Order: sequence, then C-alpha cells, then structure tokens
Amino acid sequence: MKAITVAESGLDVEAMNWTDIDYPHAAENDVIVRVHAAGFTRGELTWPGTWIDRAGHDRAPSVPGHELAGVVVELGYGTTGLTVGQRVFGLTDWARNGSLAEYAAVEARNLAPLPAGVDFVTAAALPISGLTAWQGLFDHGHLETGQSVLIHGAAGGVGSTAVQLARDAGAWVVGTGRAGDREFVLEHGADEFIDLQSDRLEQRDQVDVVFDVIGGEVFERSLHVLRPGGRIVTVAGPPPRQPTDGQAIFFVVEPDRARLADLGRRLQMGRVRPIVGSVRPIAESAAAFASGARVRGRTIIAVTESD
Repeated sequence: MKAITVAESGLDVEAMNWTDIDYPHAAENDVIVRVHAAGFTRGELTWPGTWIDRAGHDRAPSVPGHELAGVVVELGYGTTGLTVGQRVFGLTDWARNGSLAEYAAVEARNLAPLPAGVDFVTAAALPISGLTAWQGLFDHGHLETGQSVLIHGAAGGVGSTAVQLARDAGAWVVGTGRAGDREFVLEHGADEFIDLQSDRLEQRDQVDVVFDVIGGEVFERSLHVLRPGGRIVTVAGPPPRQPTDGQAIFFVVEPDRARLADLGRRLQMGRVRPIVGSVRPIAESAAAFASGARVRGRTIIAVTESD
C-alpha cells in the first residue's frame, strides 16, 4: 500500500514522501481501516511517540496523522463491536503509524461507528477537537448548565468545538481571539468575545471555568478572571502555578469510543460541527503541514477521491 512517510524527527515537512510501505498487521483487538479522510496536528513531528514505540524502539520512517474516517476492511483476532464494511471514525494510537495512508491498523476501542449522512471529511475533523473540548470542559472542568466559561483560542479547531459544546450544555460562553475572529466566534455560539490584543481580559467579570489552549501569558492573565473555587483547564502544558482559590489542570486527550459515538450523533443532529478550513489531496500533505497554521479551521487530507 502507499502512505506518507517521514524519516527523521525535526525533518522539514518537504521531506515527506508518498511511498510504498507494508500493509498493516491486524493485531488482537485491532481493525484495519481503509482510510478515506485523515486529520493531523502540525506539531506531531516533534512528539516522542511519532518516532519511538511503546517499548522504546525507534520506528522511523513514521506515518503521521492520528485522525481518520473510513471503512473497516479487516478484523483482528478477538475484535468485537465493529464489522467489516462498517463506516467508522476515530483516532490511531500515538505510538503507531498514523492515518496518512491508504490503510491503517487501529485499536477497535479507539473507533466509533460513523452515523448515516455524515461525510468522511467532516468526521475526520472531529476526533481530536471533539474529545479534547469535551474532556476539557466536562471531565476536567466540571462545567454545568448555567455556569460561565472562558474559552481561549475560540476560533481554532479545539476552541470552536468547545464553544459549540459549552453553548449546547447551557453555559454562558465567552470566547477569545484576535480582532478578526470576533464575528466567526460569535456566529458559532459564543455570547461574548474578547480581543486578547486590545481588550482588558483582567477587567472581565469572573467565570467558573477557563479552557486554555494557548498557555504562557494568557494563562497568567486568566488567573484574574477565575471565580473562587473555579478551574483553569489547559492543554498547553503543565500550569506554572495554581490559582489562589481554585485549581489549574493540565491534560492530554484520551481516546474514548463512547464519547466519540456521542459526538458523532451530535454531529448528525447538527448540534456540533467541526470547522473544516481546507481539504487537500494526500499528495499535498507536506504543503498542508506547512500551511496549516494559516488556515482557519481544520485542514483535512482526502486519501481517497470518493466518499
């Protein structure tokens, strides 16, 4: 089969190759997915798991990409809950070859059925953004109906999904970003918008939860708007300090089949919609990695031409 491969950590993305590699092996509780659409994270070429497996062995050349939507073509021994021919979406393992390939081996527990009427491209944009937003807001932030939440980076993939989920849960949503993001963020469900470059974040009324995808100075400024007993949840890195009265929590997104299935149903009903900014053919994967930061919304790779 063919896949995008890159040979060394830190290598320029232009060195990515669309090349022949071995067809993946379906281990116990795995499925093999014929990939129709795939998502990636721009920083993943620097992640340790991209280059070293769970036993600590070098696994270069590596296939990047960790989000996918496609069709199950093979079941590994003992695999339950999915069937050959079923449309699915989800996450590949962080320490295995990823989704920028014609076929990918994935643990069945990391996939969920793709609801009827949801296309592969849209589905491939949801797993990381949707799970990160949900886990940050509700599993770690404990956001409840009637509470208020401040969401940084509200025009990005994770932030825009968090805005939609928080609004759907009945929270008062404050989104932040740059001046040009204002209308976009408000149109996607925020009740208020704060321009981090020109508005005084510190003067805003306090909120119950802060969801931070930026870190650094933004984290420090957020301490001033956190209500006593509130929570700052961040994916940017371990918090440099704790609030005087409250809690700061860092987390890394985890696969969750049940939550993926729930997000898929919400997508089918129009209650959440990942923002797809660009769709590129797999031959343009290197260019997509290089330009991803300049596209509003997720860049998705179309691995096959048909849905």
